[in-house]
Amino acid sequence: MYVRSTWTAMAVVTILGCSLSAEVLAQTAAPRPPAGFTALFNGRNLDGWRGRPGGGGVFSPYVEAKFTPEERAAKQAEWNADRDLHWRVDSATGELVSDGKGVHLATAKPYGDFEFHVDWMLTQPGGDSGIYLRSYPQVQIWDPASARDKKSGADKGSGGLWNNNPDNPGRWPLALADKPIGQWNRMTIKMVGTRVWVTLNDTPVVVGQVLDNFFDRTQPVLPTGSIELQTHGSEVRFRNVFVREIGEAEGRSLVGTVAK
Repeated sequence: MYVRSTWTAMAVVTILGCSLSAEVLAQTAAPRPPAGFTALFNGRNLDGWRGRPGGGGVFSPYVEAKFTPEERAAKQAEWNADRDLHWRVDSATGELVSDGKGVHLATAKPYGDFEFHVDWMLTQPGGDSGIYLRSYPQVQIWDPASARDKKSGADKGSGGLWNNNPDNPGRWPLALADKPIGQWNRMTIKMVGTRVWVTLNDTPVVVGQVLDNFFDRTQPVLPTGSIELQTHGSEVRFRNVFVREIGEAEGRSLVGTVAK
């Protein structure tokens, strides 16, 4: 009886152990991008990402372009050290986590015309983040229920090009499509030339609007740059971070649907 009980217990432990192992493996398996896309986040570490000054602020790509190679290397080492203090991978879930402080997380590779997919979740009321396009601010992410940010337009929802000129219709999303705090949101961003399309939770919120140049309102944004995940004072989580580059013919066709 004792032996049988022992073997039974061992079998249960083995089965549970296998189940737990399978669950952990499922949680931390490398993300599988859709056909034609590349995974920018591997679910394990920060490979392919660099720090870039942030903390809710902005850092001009024009300033960065003037660095000497030596200055660039020294600055990047400094920024990456800060990145490692404030960005981490949740090993239990394979999620990318920012504590809301320090540098933004920017792709090491610059992109021109692209389609970008990302799931994001704000974990606390009043949370705030964003997606910078070619190092320009930004596709806004925030809490629509935030009383503090209502004066800034948070009640209109996430997905708008918040740093655009007041008279640019892309500044505000076309619809309020956010899910409640603590739930995952799925966002797709397309950028071709200076124009941007944003879909949030299957709802179009920006359709072919121009992204204004935050650093020089008289000039268009640069043709290439990093895609950045913003830090802005609160924890935010990301997963399923995928990108594909849009070719010239596709881009021309897409712009043709909105350009006058």
